[in-house]
Amino acid sequence: MKKVEPLSSFDKIKLLADPRRMDILRHLMASPATLTHLARTMKQSPAWIRHHILTLESANLVEVSEIRRTGKVTEKFYRAKADALLLQEVILPKTKKPAVIFSGSHDIALEGIAEHLEKNVVLLSLPVGSLDGLVNLRQGLCQISGSHLLDASGEYNTPFIRHFFPDRDVEIVTLAYRTQGLMVAEGNPKGIKRISDVTNPKVRFVNRNAGAGTRLWFDAELKRLKIPVENVFGYDREVKTHTEAARLIETGKADAALGLQAAAHQHGLDFIPLFEERYDLILPRENEKTLLPLLDYLQTADFRAALNSLTGYNTSHSGEQILV
Repeated sequence: MKKVEPLSSFDKIKLLADPRRMDILRHLMASPATLTHLARTMKQSPAWIRHHILTLESANLVEVSEIRRTGKVTEKFYRAKADALLLQEVILPKTKKPAVIFSGSHDIALEGIAEHLEKNVVLLSLPVGSLDGLVNLRQGLCQISGSHLLDASGEYNTPFIRHFFPDRDVEIVTLAYRTQGLMVAEGNPKGIKRISDVTNPKVRFVNRNAGAGTRLWFDAELKRLKIPVENVFGYDREVKTHTEAARLIETGKADAALGLQAAAHQHGLDFIPLFEERYDLILPRENEKTLLPLLDYLQTADFRAALNSLTGYNTSHSGEQILV
């Protein structure tokens, strides 16, 4: 099976921003070719092709795969060094303070943490859900992630982290325990009391993105209750944060969503509590020095006071390290 290789060099990505070079590279991914073959296929001169091939070759993106000699004629066949490429490059602001990317499950408390730390570190948010956050952390696309994944064993996060990082030393720190449930409009006009009530065709549901811990819990609960996803009007309507879901309900564009009690409270919504979960921060040990201001802040009384001001947050285990 052919493989996709990641390309994280900014210089190489910049080189491929030229559509002509990208087109040549894609042809050579499909099959080896000579300058003459490429010129004929792309309706360009061999000299034009040669110029771009030399550029790609110097960047180590293409190579000579075969040299054929027929009489006095020598033909060089070029091929791409990768069967396919995944372009990925993080562009960070140029500041005197270290810039750190958080990617994972959205959490309201992190917004306040970012404001508190702004004198020491620039904390940038890329909310993608718990699963994709761990993937991004594994691939080096962020320095810290947040997760609230419930394993079938009843354990939060650690089974998934063991799976994603079997060969790396990672640190897990509990941010807080959070209450999740059904967020509904003020006064609960649709009379929603439990998960099964979102199957009412008059209830417009808004879901979280695939891979989000909240979405995974909801899918597991639908399966337990033997409710087909087709019975939930709005199941395919997705948002990436608790705040987005709450805002849709507040503005009358949806009737219900699964989300944080804190988000419901901030947007003046009614809330039906369903469960409490553990939300952890995950970081590779090599990032610990950069993230020390954040880790130190989690141990302070000021942090607990700020967290306690949010409805539905339990700080009794905040700052505790979890053994992998």
